[in-house]
Amino acid sequence: MTQYILLIQGNLKSHSTPEEWDAFFKAAHESGLFRGGSEIGSRTVVGNAAAAQPTDHIVAYMRFDSDDKQRILDLLEKHPVIIHGGSAELCEMPES
Repeated sequence: MTQYILLIQGNLKSHSTPEEWDAFFKAAHESGLFRGGSEIGSRTVVGNAAAAQPTDHIVAYMRFDSDDKQRILDLLEKHPVIIHGGSAELCEMPES
């Protein structure tokens, strides 16, 4: 099973509705792929702050597990951020 993290960017072109989020989370839970997630709160840079790249545009994350990446991509077509012109980055997590 491959693990994925979705980095959700706060760049929507229009506002999403609570009903859209409810429908997406229902579909995500029913898919069996969704493993959780959260909004991202305050940040603290540790180490060389002057060299750090800002990540303020990343506002939330979600975790998924699947042997078929396309199933996740199909589910994400219903994601309110995507529907409203925003973007997210699906990253494969390497096995450690």
